[in-house]
Amino acid sequence: MPNTLALVTGGTGGLGTAMCRALSDAGHSVVANYFTGLGEQALQWQQQQLSEGYNFSIAEGDVSDFEDCARMVAEIEAEHGPVDVLVNNAGITRDATLKRLSKEKWDAVLSTNLNSVFYMSKQVFEGMMERGYGRIINISSVNGQRGQFGQGNYSAAKAGVHGFTMAAAQEGARKGVTVNSISPGYVGTEMVMAMKPEVIESITSEVPVGRLGEPWEIARVVVFLAAQESGYITGADMYVNGGLYMH
Repeated sequence: MPNTLALVTGGTGGLGTAMCRALSDAGHSVVANYFTGLGEQALQWQQQQLSEGYNFSIAEGDVSDFEDCARMVAEIEAEHGPVDVLVNNAGITRDATLKRLSKEKWDAVLSTNLNSVFYMSKQVFEGMMERGYGRIINISSVNGQRGQFGQGNYSAAKAGVHGFTMAAAQEGARKGVTVNSISPGYVGTEMVMAMKPEVIESITSEVPVGRLGEPWEIARVVVFLAAQESGYITGADMYVNGGLYMH
């Protein structure tokens, strides 16, 4: 489908950058969302991508705020046209054992990682239905499938992402709108690689393929699900975890 517009939340991060590049390589026009107040860093990111041959638009917005999501998408569509592909990628962690998990940490993670999926999807879903075409791709996590010690908030949010995915998929199915999720395992982003070597070694020792994933390995699944030819796949959760979780 020519001239498709893809919006990636958290698009200037490690995984987001790989997704933006892969979508661009596949022929989509791409808008990368960045968090409110990080405009200078986003501009630097945009210039860096341009120097490497990628011409991305950027859009400021707090995906944990419904009204700000509405504003951001309205501005994007006024400038670029309707969003055909939405990748709900933005996410945070605020890890703590249940004993030490505060309401503030719980609310922050649920708002950014789960509420945002509804907030953003709500802005584009009706338009996709009216046009008879759309792709929504929600980034969940292996820890939403199997749980993780000290991540009660994160695991709950990411499990909720796929529940939302399955429900929305049923609503969009007859109108050409697919909704799917991807559950990455541990990926070698800058944030992960900043951990102590012994922690990384401990993680990879549990992964059957014996290594961390690469951001492009997640991005290629995003591109696959975003394709017009993937219209018979909806409500699915794609495991990209090196065999860490199998079900």
